[in-house]
Amino acid sequence: MRLVIGLSTLLVVIIGTVLYAHARSRVNGIPLTSTPKLVTVVEVRAGNYQPERHYVATTEPWVSADVGPQLIAAFVDTVLVRPGDAVKRGQVLATLDCRDASATNRAVAAQAHAIDAKQKALASEAARITSLLDGGFAAANEAEQKLAGSESELAELMATQAKLAGTSLAVNDCVLRSPFDGEISRRVIDPGAFVRPGTALVSVIDRSTIRVSAEVPESDFSVVAPKTSVTLKMLATSGETTGTIARRSPAASSATRTVHFEIDLPDSERKWPVGTTAEIVVKVGRPEPASIIPGSAAVVREKTVTVFVAEGTRAKKLVVQLLGETLGTLYVEPLLVSGTMVVTEGRSLLTDGDTIVAQTIQPHTSTKSTDPGATH
Repeated sequence: MRLVIGLSTLLVVIIGTVLYAHARSRVNGIPLTSTPKLVTVVEVRAGNYQPERHYVATTEPWVSADVGPQLIAAFVDTVLVRPGDAVKRGQVLATLDCRDASATNRAVAAQAHAIDAKQKALASEAARITSLLDGGFAAANEAEQKLAGSESELAELMATQAKLAGTSLAVNDCVLRSPFDGEISRRVIDPGAFVRPGTALVSVIDRSTIRVSAEVPESDFSVVAPKTSVTLKMLATSGETTGTIARRSPAASSATRTVHFEIDLPDSERKWPVGTTAEIVVKVGRPEPASIIPGSAAVVREKTVTVFVAEGTRAKKLVVQLLGETLGTLYVEPLLVSGTMVVTEGRSLLTDGDTIVAQTIQPHTSTKSTDPGATH
């Protein structure tokens, strides 16, 4: 039994020694930090940077009007236009069923005509009686009564004429006309509907000149000064054009602390829709030299950028100031000379001074820049 136990123990020790030696043979004794790390690098490009401000704006017509009755309530008889129709100033857009108003107007007109005839007769009679006073053929009291009757009828005539003018306005209100040359943007009411004063039947807009309006923070008051050139991007049509700031409010809103400004955009071809969104780009200051690197090559912390630069087979950590950013491209102060290689892929595994094996890739090209503090 002792022999068996001793042999078993010896066998276990031999097997353990063999396994330990086998495991140790597979251990890499070379430190990982001394192994070159495979990274990709991109070349720094030199360029210019000019800050920009981006604002969201709304396109509005030069003038707009909701056309409807002002004085009368009636059923709609006809609506002669639909959205998209071009109209001229004074063109009939819709009519109302105003038979009652027309009858009232005719009655008042007849009443005014009768009063006018009666007043003229009394005035003639008063004149004849007055002419008889010199010969003593008529009493002064009678002449005064006839003159007072004539004046009373004249006053009643004037009151009836004023009433006639009111009924005439009501009749004219039954025919709705375009207040200016433009286009129909909305048709709200169809024939048969009952409308009251203030109800809009159709909307007319004039977009021969478009107003592009926006609000900016109070800190950008000087950026949007009148006569400043801007670039406009129309989101509805994906078109782009240029313009000039036409006017700026002298005061900020008390609720939002923003300043209102507008751009007048001539559009004789009527190619820009109104009520849509536009992006306004305003350049600030002057272009200044900058180094251009891809956003994947840096860690951005507020106004600073941390990058790794390939110097031979070593990676060097640098911190530079951020000037601007756009579309994944960073514009930094020109401390990185054009042609310097900055690490992109593999950057998160690096520390200052690590050994690297670099593979060069082509940089992403971008020609536009924005201010990192730009307002959107």
